[in-house]
Amino acid sequence: MSVFRCRYALLACVLPQVCLAGAASIDPRAESLYQQAVPYLQQANSKLEVVPADMPTASAEDKQQGMLLIDQAGALMRPAMGLLEQAAALQHPVAEYRLALIYVMLYPSEEVKAKACPLLEHSLTQGFAPAALEISSWCLPFTDTPQYQAALHAVEDAMPSYAQYFPQPVVRLECRREQPQGLAMQWGSSRDYQAEIYRLLGDSNRAQRQAFYQKALDINDCYKAKRRMAIAQ
Repeated sequence: MSVFRCRYALLACVLPQVCLAGAASIDPRAESLYQQAVPYLQQANSKLEVVPADMPTASAEDKQQGMLLIDQAGALMRPAMGLLEQAAALQHPVAEYRLALIYVMLYPSEEVKAKACPLLEHSLTQGFAPAALEISSWCLPFTDTPQYQAALHAVEDAMPSYAQYFPQPVVRLECRREQPQGLAMQWGSSRDYQAEIYRLLGDSNRAQRQAFYQKALDINDCYKAKRRMAIAQ
């Protein structure tokens, strides 16, 4: 991965919307640390919003301006990352997920398992649905465990506790037909992620596959579930 891709992806993948009070089970200190990170993330986002979308092929002047904005955003991200790390150390599930996204985009693939998977797995076992999508890409051994299946089934009950944390970014929402553009993340609502959970349940449960895929379709007309149902017929 190039230096530019690392830096840009690191910044782009962890820019949250403002979140209000978190789930009741979240440690108050962890929530405070997470919320302290939000203003830095917002300021960084304001810088990145005006970075040219065609940076690799932009003119020298535009590329220089874009790199300056990325550097400024990076400077804002450093204190935010420190706060996220502290919140994750206190087992804040959203902070764990955000840090995992950083590691997924920043580190070589062979290091992602050690850096990101423990965060993603713990976040999911606390009922935070977005973690499941990155687990399905990077933490395949965990997907073969009873804990993974139990966590997927428990997400629906946990969703209301995390309502104020959505929308959330992810590398790829499989239920959407449109592909992410460039290095941009895709943002999903709680319903989008609920559909993704049903899709994942269908992927891993042959006996109930059609029923789970149908639930994903009912929520947001899940493109990938629809394709798989059509192929199976």
